[in-house]
Amino acid sequence: MSGYTTSDIRNVVFVGGPGTGKTTLVEALLLLTGAITKAGRIEDGSTVCDHDPIAKELHHSIDSSIVHIRHHNHEINLIDTPGSPGFIGKAITALPASETVAVVIDCGKGIDMQARRMMSIADGRELPRMVIVNKIDHAATDPDELSTLLMALQETFGGICRPINLPTGKGSGVIDCYKGTDGTSDLGPVAEYHTSLVEQIVEVEEETLNAYLAGETLPDGKLHDVFERAMREHHLVPVVFVSAKTGAGLKELLDVLADLAPSPLEGNPRPFEYEENGEVKQWRAVADPAQPAVAHVFKVTSDPYVGKLAIFRVHQGTLKRDSHPKVDDGKKPIRVAHLFKLMGQKHVEVEQLVAGDIGATSKIDEVHFNSVLHDGDIGEHMHLRPLPLPVPMFGLAVDAANRQAEAKMGESLAKLYTEDPTLRIEHVPATGETILRGIDELHLRTKVKMLKDRYAVEVTTKPPRVAYKETITVRAEGHHRHKKQTGGAGQFGEVFLRVEPLPVFEGKGGPEFEFVDDTFGGSVPKQFLPAIEKGIRQVLTEGAIAGYPITGIRVSVYDGKHHPVDSKEVAFITAGRRAFIDAMQKAKPVLLEPFVKLEITVPTDAIGTINADLSGKRARIQGTDVLGGGLSVVTAEAPLAEVMNYANQLKSITGGVGTFVMEYSHDEQAPNSVRDAEMAKYKPRGGDED
Repeated sequence: MSGYTTSDIRNVVFVGGPGTGKTTLVEALLLLTGAITKAGRIEDGSTVCDHDPIAKELHHSIDSSIVHIRHHNHEINLIDTPGSPGFIGKAITALPASETVAVVIDCGKGIDMQARRMMSIADGRELPRMVIVNKIDHAATDPDELSTLLMALQETFGGICRPINLPTGKGSGVIDCYKGTDGTSDLGPVAEYHTSLVEQIVEVEEETLNAYLAGETLPDGKLHDVFERAMREHHLVPVVFVSAKTGAGLKELLDVLADLAPSPLEGNPRPFEYEENGEVKQWRAVADPAQPAVAHVFKVTSDPYVGKLAIFRVHQGTLKRDSHPKVDDGKKPIRVAHLFKLMGQKHVEVEQLVAGDIGATSKIDEVHFNSVLHDGDIGEHMHLRPLPLPVPMFGLAVDAANRQAEAKMGESLAKLYTEDPTLRIEHVPATGETILRGIDELHLRTKVKMLKDRYAVEVTTKPPRVAYKETITVRAEGHHRHKKQTGGAGQFGEVFLRVEPLPVFEGKGGPEFEFVDDTFGGSVPKQFLPAIEKGIRQVLTEGAIAGYPITGIRVSVYDGKHHPVDSKEVAFITAGRRAFIDAMQKAKPVLLEPFVKLEITVPTDAIGTINADLSGKRARIQGTDVLGGGLSVVTAEAPLAEVMNYANQLKSITGGVGTFVMEYSHDEQAPNSVRDAEMAKYKPRGGDED
C-alpha cells in the first residue's frame, strides 16, 4: 500500500526562465525532507533532476523530471522543468499532471519571458498558480530590489499577486504574513501585508467577506478553505520568498506546499474531450480512488535500463500493478506489469497509484505521449483538451554522415519524436531534404547531440532550403511529339494540352491540380490518358522551371495523335511530360514562397529598431500591443526565407531579451529576383530521348 490517500497528495510543477534556480530549489527541498543525504550541484552534474548525460554536460535541464518528498504527512510530487525557451514544450506538457504551477523567478533578473508565458498558459488551463521568488540572499546588496520586483509582479500579473511571507534580515530569512501580523520585514510592516492578503482572499466568498468586514475573527480552517478557493478561481497568486542556496524560506515553502497548495480533491480537474454525434463535449474526472481508473500520459522516455517508460497522472480511480486497462480507443486491454514512483533517474516499484498520484509504467508499446489509460468504456474516444504547444518552425536539414548512420537514422529520429511533442521530422519533396524542426537552435542542436550520444548516429546538418512552389499566371498551350524508332517496335505519342491557373494561386483555396480530358473523336485513345496524366504528375513533383513542386494549375488535354502499332504507355508518358513543361514555360511561371506569422515580444524601447529590421525583410507589420512591465508585442507577416535565422538576429538586436513565436500563414508570389535566382540554380533532370 502507498500509505497515503488522494487528500494527502500535492502535485506542483516548477516552471520559469533559465537560471532561476528551479533544479537547485528542488535539490534543496529533497535534502531538507531527507529524501537525499547530500545536495548535488548543477556545475558537477550531480543533481537528482538533471540526470541525463547531456543535461550534465550542458549544465542546464533539457527535460522535465519528477521527484517526490514527504512533509507534514503529505506526499508532494515535484516536477522540475527546463527554463530554456527551446524546451518550453517540456514545461507545458507537465501542466496537466499538476494542481499548482509554481513560477520561479530570480529576484536579481526579474520577470523573464518564460515566466510571462507560463503564467498565461497556466491561467488559460485554469490551473492555480504561485510565484516563488528565489535568490533573495542577493538582495542584501540592494534593499529596494525585492520591493521593486513585487511591484513589477503586481503590475504585470495584477493585484492578485500577494505575498504570504516576506523577506527579513536582508534576505537571510522570511516572516509569515498569512497568519502573522507582528514584526517588520525587509519590505515594511508585516501587518500591512497581512491585511491586504486577507482582504484579497475573502473577496471570493460573500459570507466570509461580510464576517471579516464585521470584525469577526475568522477561524484558521475557514480562511484556509477560502484561500484555496481564491487560488482555484484565479483571484489569488501567492508569492513566497526563498533562497535555495542559503536555505532561507525553504521550510516555510514546504509548509505552503503541504498546507496551502490544493490537493487533487481541491484543484480544478483537467479538461478531457470526446466527440458524440459530431459534437465535442467535455468530461472532467473525479479524484475518487473508487471510480473507474483514468490516467493521462504526459511524458514518454526511453530508459536505458527499463526500456520505454510512460509517465502519467492518475486523474480518477486506482491503477494497480497487473491491472488490464485499455489505451485510448483500443479494444484490447494491456497488462500493466510494473508500476513505479519516480525519483529522478531512480524508479521505486509500487503496488498501486491512487487518484491524483503520478507514476510510470514500462515496456508497453501501445502507450505514447497523450495516451489515456482507462478501465471499461469510460475513456473511449476521450483525450485531453489539446495543449497550447509552440509550433516548431526552426529547421535543420539532416543527412546521415555514413552508411552505418544511414541504416539507423530513421529509427533513431522516430524515438526522439515520440519523446518530444515539439519536434517534427519531415521529408520535403521539393528539396529532397529531411528536415528536423524544433523551437530554436539550442533545441535542435541538443537533439542532434542525442542522436550521436544515445544512438550512435552521426549526421551532418545545414540550413534547410526554402520550400518554394511553382505555379503559372496566364493560360498557355503546350505540345510534344514523341517518336522513337530503334529497328524493332517503335514508340509514338503526340499530345496537345492547355494549362491555366486555378484559384489556389491567389490564396483562395481550392484544388492544387486538375486534369481534364477535352479530347474528342478518338484523337487520343482513352487507355492512354492515364499515361499522359502520369507524365504530367511527374513534373508536378519535380518542377518545370526551378525544381519545386507545382501547384494551382489545371491541365486540359485537347488533342493528340497515336499509331496503331507504335503507340505505347511509355510514349504518352514522355509526350505528356514534355508538353506540360512546354506549356508551363509559356504561361509566365512564378514561384510561390511561404509566409509566416510572427509574434515578437521585446522591450518597448526596442520597438523602433524591430520595426526597421522587419521592414528590411519584406515583412508587413500588423500591429503592436503593450503588455506592461516594459514589454510590447509586435505582430507581423514575413517571407520565411527572410526570417529563417531570426532567432539569432533577434537575440543580437535585443541582447537576448526578445522572444518570438512563428507559424506558417500562407503562400505568396515571390519577387522576380528570387524566381530568377532559383531558376539559375536549377539543373533539370536528363530527359528521355526523342
